[in-house]
Amino acid sequence: MFSIGDFAKHGSVSVRMLRHYDAVGLLRPARVDPHSGYRYYGAAQLSRLNRIIALKDLGFTLEQVRVVLDEEVEPGELRGMLRLRRAELAAAMAADAARLTQVEARLLTIESEGTMSSQDIVIKRVPAVRVAELTATAEGFGPAHISPVIQPLYRELFRRLAAAGIAPVGPGVAYYEPLKGGAVTVHAGVQVAVEPDAAHDFTVVTLPELESAATLVHHGSMDGVMPSVQALARWIEANGYRTTAPPREVYLSADGDPSTWVTELQEPVVREPAVQA
Repeated sequence: MFSIGDFAKHGSVSVRMLRHYDAVGLLRPARVDPHSGYRYYGAAQLSRLNRIIALKDLGFTLEQVRVVLDEEVEPGELRGMLRLRRAELAAAMAADAARLTQVEARLLTIESEGTMSSQDIVIKRVPAVRVAELTATAEGFGPAHISPVIQPLYRELFRRLAAAGIAPVGPGVAYYEPLKGGAVTVHAGVQVAVEPDAAHDFTVVTLPELESAATLVHHGSMDGVMPSVQALARWIEANGYRTTAPPREVYLSADGDPSTWVTELQEPVVREPAVQA
């Protein structure tokens, strides 16, 4: 038998917590000295304590813990419950991390307003390019909606190209088409030198030449692309241009750490006619 202090040490909990579990009837001592009132626990009770702590740490209330333990759930079933709860928590943490990334990106956008040199933006002709692509729908524009869609698309596209024995001949090219209700069709493509073929399990299209595109090279993860996108938009308006077609992203370097990625943003534009005084 262990004193309450020794049992707390072996169970990695506080004495106060053991007393609370005793008070609510969740984990009674194996024996209580009738004269001193000292609590004593057996080593076998560590099993119940482990279950209490695991369930509690995974977000179960003490009443829910009591129900699970009193129903004597089999270890296999308990493991399944814990794995499910762990998956739910992991998903919630991932969602919170994604929101935090977007908050940081928005703060960076605000902090960088007006600081990007106009010399970083170049008007140029973009030749036609043939790409193999896959498409899917995102809920909206912005990295929080686009990234979870486009990344799996590219993984699947490269898998299908490899299975077909087709090697890319240039960088990836993505573009987006707005849909009603705010959704977006995401086109994830990569440059290839093959003809369209109905036998392919991907689409081969030729993206038309852009006679005039405002371009800007973005360095770093696409999760932080908003400052570059908005700097390009401000430059287009300030210099008398307007957008004529969906913008493109050309992934000049997208291997390794996302902080090292290099992406060219291409926005098709025409110059606005001068306003007569």
